[in-house]
Amino acid sequence: MKENKKIYFASDFHLGVPDYESSLEREKLIVKWLDEIKQDAEELFLLGDVFDFWFEYKSVVPRGFVRLLGKIAELSDSGIKIHYFTGNHDIWIYDYLPKELNAELYHHPIIREINGKKFYIAHGDGLGPSDYKFKLMKKGFRSSVLQWIFSALLHPNFAFKIAKFFSLKSRFANDNNFEKSKFLGEKEWLIINSRKILEKEHIDFFIYGHRHFPVELQLSDKSKYINLGEWVNYKPYAVFDGNNTVLKQF
Repeated sequence: MKENKKIYFASDFHLGVPDYESSLEREKLIVKWLDEIKQDAEELFLLGDVFDFWFEYKSVVPRGFVRLLGKIAELSDSGIKIHYFTGNHDIWIYDYLPKELNAELYHHPIIREINGKKFYIAHGDGLGPSDYKFKLMKKGFRSSVLQWIFSALLHPNFAFKIAKFFSLKSRFANDNNFEKSKFLGEKEWLIINSRKILEKEHIDFFIYGHRHFPVELQLSDKSKYINLGEWVNYKPYAVFDGNNTVLKQF
């Protein structure tokens, strides 16, 4: 890392829900945050579910989000490295964002060493024990056959209408029911996943999205678990200053 530079992490913006007006307000706030961090950011990691739904055809992408995409492009053009992890809501991202934003795209967790510290970085969906129904569904969504059917046989207007129907049934679109979610402590699948990895190798920082509440937890004296949380109610992000990674609120 360069002197006085930082690495930033954020996740689960869920742009597009629960309605256009509130999504736009949230998008403008995210852009304001990006404007602030661009002064000292060396890299930016976006850990998935940036959009509540995304599917791109070869010549068609979802409407909207131009403020966010334009701001990320500005950061990228200024030399800030952009990393994008697909989540369970934006799993069908292909080459549009890598091409337009010069972003590095990831579909799976990665382990990366930064300034002598070892990071395990992932969106978090499908990791850990249990939730076999979701894991099977995720495997289906990654199927090239299903992706071909969706892109080749469904007109974009119809396809996006189907997607919007399911988005409106999400936790964010129904009276914020996700507030009833509780942090399960040591029973959290991502914490179990992290401890299992620690049995094999040392990781300084586990950084996840997916679970919608921001959490910072010491797994040991030298290992920290961070879940970034979501931006519909909270405005969390994490920052690495070259030595420590901490969870903050915008």
